[in-house]
Amino acid sequence: MTTIADIARLAGVAKSTVSRYLNGGSVGEQTMRRIERVIGETGYSPNTFAQSLKAKKTNIIGTVVPRLDSYATSKTLIGIDEKLRELNYQMLVSNTSQDLDREIESLYSLAKQKVAGIILLATKVTERHLETIQEIGIPVLLVGQQHEQIYSLIHDDFEAGKAIGRFMEKKGHKRIAYLGVSEEDIAVGVKRKQGFAGAIKEAEEMEVRYYETSFKIGDALEKVPSILEEFRPTAIVCATDNIAIGALKAAYSKGLKVPEDLSITGFGGYEITEMLNPGLTTVQFFYKEAGGMAADKIVQLVNEEEIQMLSVSGFKIIERESVDILG
Repeated sequence: MTTIADIARLAGVAKSTVSRYLNGGSVGEQTMRRIERVIGETGYSPNTFAQSLKAKKTNIIGTVVPRLDSYATSKTLIGIDEKLRELNYQMLVSNTSQDLDREIESLYSLAKQKVAGIILLATKVTERHLETIQEIGIPVLLVGQQHEQIYSLIHDDFEAGKAIGRFMEKKGHKRIAYLGVSEEDIAVGVKRKQGFAGAIKEAEEMEVRYYETSFKIGDALEKVPSILEEFRPTAIVCATDNIAIGALKAAYSKGLKVPEDLSITGFGGYEITEMLNPGLTTVQFFYKEAGGMAADKIVQLVNEEEIQMLSVSGFKIIERESVDILG
């Protein structure tokens, strides 16, 4: 691998001269041409990470994620990475495995590594988050959750919940189980449920019961049979696509046909939902596009440009075969 020392030797200049050139410093025209010629001949590519650590202002954006084995997270990261590359920035990812202490530690660690800004995908925002963000003193953009004191980019979970509620009402369902997650997750656990509840609140003769599970397919698979036995709903609205996949499998294990005996919907728009049989009706969020938006906005903050405190990414309902029409 070609190094700065190699470039200096071949160009007949000092290493410090090559370093100054690579960092945008003043170099004589003839010297600059010699360095550029050698770089072209050798195909040398500077280590931007090392360069950034030496610079006063880096081109690295830290991204803190709660888990890597998530469709939403992976798509968001792809969107962030692609847009940052367009803007001549690089992404440094820190995974916390849904551990709050590790999340706080990651903020401090990234700040010590002199990142220009941080994109934070958090499940909740605590006082410790606020104190840490204030203390590290670098731009932070919150993605997926909202807080009035932090620049935030959210998926429109409330309106998405409302949209699926109205959709199910129009399909004639009067007996619906809503299978959500812990309200510690404001976006998924609270906003989606609130939107759904608001949509069906004034519907006539509708009975809805609310249940809770985790984000795991296996936990939904274990939870759904008891819901079917005690409530016998015509439909289950699931807070995520993974929960819906668990519900679909549980229905089949009980000998039920989807959608003839039970309709099922999800949230997310994961690619796998199109491959299921029947295909899953779901609310699609645009995770990759949201990642691109996040990258744009954190770079604007790094460059001290003004942006809105809250940005919202859209959604759409994808209607497939998992929902039947009643009545």
